[in-house]
Amino acid sequence: MADEKNRIEFTKEMKKEYTILTPNMAPIHFELIKNVLRSFGYKVELLRTSGREIVDEGLKYVHNDTCYPALLSIGQLMHALHSGKYDLHKVALVMTQTGGGCRASNYIHLLRKALKKDGLDFIPVISINLSGLESNSGFKITLPLIRRALAALSYGDLLMLLKNQTKPYEVEKGQSDKLVEQWVLTLTGLFEQGKAFTQREVKVYFDQIAKSFAEIPVKKTEKIKVGVVGEIYVKYSPLANNDLENFLFEQGCEVMVPGILGFMIFKVDNRLEDIRLYGGNAAKKQLCTVLKWYFTKYESDLIESVKKYPQFTAPAPYTHLKKLAGEVIGYGCKMGEGWLLTAEMMELIESGYQNVVCTQPFGCLPNHIVGKGMIRKVREVQPQANIVPIDYDPSATKVNQENRIKLMLAVAQDQRQTEEKRAV
Repeated sequence: MADEKNRIEFTKEMKKEYTILTPNMAPIHFELIKNVLRSFGYKVELLRTSGREIVDEGLKYVHNDTCYPALLSIGQLMHALHSGKYDLHKVALVMTQTGGGCRASNYIHLLRKALKKDGLDFIPVISINLSGLESNSGFKITLPLIRRALAALSYGDLLMLLKNQTKPYEVEKGQSDKLVEQWVLTLTGLFEQGKAFTQREVKVYFDQIAKSFAEIPVKKTEKIKVGVVGEIYVKYSPLANNDLENFLFEQGCEVMVPGILGFMIFKVDNRLEDIRLYGGNAAKKQLCTVLKWYFTKYESDLIESVKKYPQFTAPAPYTHLKKLAGEVIGYGCKMGEGWLLTAEMMELIESGYQNVVCTQPFGCLPNHIVGKGMIRKVREVQPQANIVPIDYDPSATKVNQENRIKLMLAVAQDQRQTEEKRAV
């Protein structure tokens, strides 16, 4: 309560002049959402800084045992404030806040504590949440904004999926990345015109995006297929996972990273499950039901667009993931990424990505239970699974992490050679 009472509100007047800094998580998705926010008149800047200095900056303000994503996000923001690039009296910071049992609920408090330590507690901190935790007169989460942001997340999922399946085989190196950049610019322009966010329009652009990636000249060769799961920030953030996707590409792999849409459906579905079990507000139930339908429609349209091109592997729908999880883990295990992380591992293996890197912040209890803790059970159901859990924290060395992944890839190579001999 004290934090709420003493906080600096982001006002309507501030919206006109202040630059809002946001940490980065999923580069494609967040670039699109940044541009959506700009189309609503917010001066948003997405921080793309990386390197050990971000970790060291975070360690000054966040205890090592708290949460690696918190340490990095706050380190990235504080590093930006200390860079001299910004007028500290014309800048605001923004972070998401879950409101659940995860330590992510405390990020806002930790960030304000960091600002106070440096005498910068006059800088407004905006909490993006759908739990009614905080509000700001100058930053409103409106229905039009939500609709565009959800469309942006969906486009981000599709662009990430198709880029990762095309990049390892492209004849002209860098073509997939260039196509992603072109689509980000195209979609941004459409958002500014108030287009490309209705479900009908999104379906049309899904088809166009899939077609454009299918037209990239490729040379198909045998690649080790690797899936990536884990805590949501470490799973997507190149800063947190030491640029894992590019490392895997350099090792000659094809990479599959499950999208954010599934996680969104999972979170809404959990609310509905709670209401079913314990009762709850009828209006909240109706809102969650509508949101789940809305997300699921995006998901089914995305899958349909990808399936038009047999060279691509389409993700399975959320309903199938839930069914897979039910074979090995209870649906009540829903803190953090919950049973969805286990389900993503199983779905990846089922889809041919039997080599899985499970990324987790050291000390993230939910992920150790639903990730590392479920490996043996998953292997009982899917014996071909080749899973390696990798801890990420300030003291973990990149060399050690990459060596463990290389060992997993060596096992994958041996398995493939064994299968080839059997086939002969």
